[in-house]
Amino acid sequence: MSQLVAKVRQDIIHAIDNDQLVLPTLPEVALRVREVADNPNSSLNQLADVIGNDAALSARLIRVANNPLIRANRTIDDLKTALGRLGMEYTCNIATGLAMQQMFQATSDLVDNRLRAVWSRSTEVAGISHVLCRHYTDLRPDQATLAGLIHRIGVLPILTYAEEHPSLLVDSLTLDRVIEELHPELGDKILNTWDFPAELARIPSQHLDFGRDVKRADYADIVTVAALQSAMDSNSTLTEVDYREVKAFARLGLDPDMQLAEAEDLSDEMAAAMAMLEG
Repeated sequence: MSQLVAKVRQDIIHAIDNDQLVLPTLPEVALRVREVADNPNSSLNQLADVIGNDAALSARLIRVANNPLIRANRTIDDLKTALGRLGMEYTCNIATGLAMQQMFQATSDLVDNRLRAVWSRSTEVAGISHVLCRHYTDLRPDQATLAGLIHRIGVLPILTYAEEHPSLLVDSLTLDRVIEELHPELGDKILNTWDFPAELARIPSQHLDFGRDVKRADYADIVTVAALQSAMDSNSTLTEVDYREVKAFARLGLDPDMQLAEAEDLSDEMAAAMAMLEG
């Protein structure tokens, strides 16, 4: 880690620890959705009442319920029926993820463009994660989708810091290095602050630990492979990774040399999953 990157890391961590840089908080509707879902006595009607106060989120969840991946015969056009089709846990995870989109905006054009790019990539990784989860694990696709959406959440405080230190914004290469070095640690910190479940709380760092040893495939493995798939045609540093050293492939029962979308002809499903998350 260069001296500049180390200094920025020290400054950001110090600012967070001293309440000078506030970690992002979940949007109010996401907090309320999770509160309802965490209460064993809650009903779908109560969840519908919370979500119904947000017209945009309601419309997006109805669209999710009508997505081809849900495999339903009848088109749904009202929120309560949509939530009935999706169920409490699925709705909670997808609603949390969709509500997070509003966090990826800024007043500065430069920062706003970067945040929107992060969100766009995250939705792609989330869509791929949804499909990989369905085909290669017995884990929950909605949870895998949320894992994909939060895997780079640690970029938020870094860009908030950069917005207040314009010299960092001017040097895009240094800013890129700062983001790549720091976002996993900060992402874990944010998700712990949000009280995310253990299987998701360390996704930002775990999905980049390619030699990680666990007994069976988990959500971090899914996001690892999804992120590598998403990065294939980009200028991301992930394109430099030797897939043969990534243990997640074996745990998912995948050949690291294959093109995922082509090998199992999953490209249509991945496109449908990404469309489900588009704003």
